Amino acid sequence: MEEKQMVRINSCNVTQCAYNKHNSCHTLAITVGGPGDLCPECDTFMQGSQRGGIIDVQGGIGACKVENCSYNQSLECTAPAVDVGMHESHPDCFTYKPK
Repeated sequence: MEEKQMVRINSCNVTQCAYNKHNSCHTLAITVGGPGDLCPECDTFMQGSQRGGIIDVQGGIGACKVENCSYNQSLECTAPAVDVGMHESHPDCFTYKPK
């Protein structure tokens, strides 16, 4: 059985997030949304003066709970890569594609 690779976050323009440096996500993995969410929000978003993450790491999608996304298979993301950005006052997965 081939090992599944984590889908990488290609870009993130949420510069106020503690894990963002130079429009890139530097946490090991994010969780996207929940079954009842109206938007595919990045649930890992953290705002504040404390900076986090690992500079040598390109973030990935650890779990996707957005049931109606066509890239969601068994709560795992199958998109080739993901872009995250601000939507109104919260970060969303811009790669989201409804079924």
